[in-house]
Amino acid sequence: MALPFARSLCLCRRGAKRLGAAAAEARRGISFKLEEKTAHSSLLLFKGDTGVKYGMVGLEPTKLALNVERFREWAVVLADTAVTSGRHYWEVTVKRSQQFRIGVADVDMSRDSCIGVDDRSWVFTYAQRKWHTMLANEKAPVEGMGQPEKVGLLLEYEAQKLSLVDVSRIAVVHILQTDFRGPVVPAFALWDGELLTHSGLEAPSKESRPHQSPWRDRQI
Repeated sequence: MALPFARSLCLCRRGAKRLGAAAAEARRGISFKLEEKTAHSSLLLFKGDTGVKYGMVGLEPTKLALNVERFREWAVVLADTAVTSGRHYWEVTVKRSQQFRIGVADVDMSRDSCIGVDDRSWVFTYAQRKWHTMLANEKAPVEGMGQPEKVGLLLEYEAQKLSLVDVSRIAVVHILQTDFRGPVVPAFALWDGELLTHSGLEAPSKESRPHQSPWRDRQI
């Protein structure tokens, strides 16, 4: 009688392991690359289109394939995967840039605009060693972030929230209230150095938030 029981126990354990793996996969956010056809001529993609570098001169516009998807006036690039629902988390190595914007934007935002300037993009900006939120060309300060090597972004589509995450503490520093009306994509702009994206990551669980969590900090 012991052998069938052992087999049953083994099957139960295998089933639990599979369920755990499936649950982890369900919590995993979008996996994306940067879309070259959207990148401004001053930007160069690298590391399998997961990173972007800024060049003062950049590529000659005449040497780029003509397409309506490319940003024409500002150093912006969008990701290749849109979000229409769910919780998604990705990280960005920012230590090699001193002036950038990271966030999300409508997939069809104007290619003559810059993320943070219009009301269809929601971003966190870093310049002059200070963080701000930016929407419709209006800024608000973000406190308590400093100058980290890497930051996280947590997108909660149904809750209409975009959060800036301190990766070292796995804690939300600031929540930006959004107004999503359709598909949005991760969006990036920079004016020096480089950014490197890390996607396909598991979103931090709500249960993992520390006591006195910064989730309750200032909202915009």
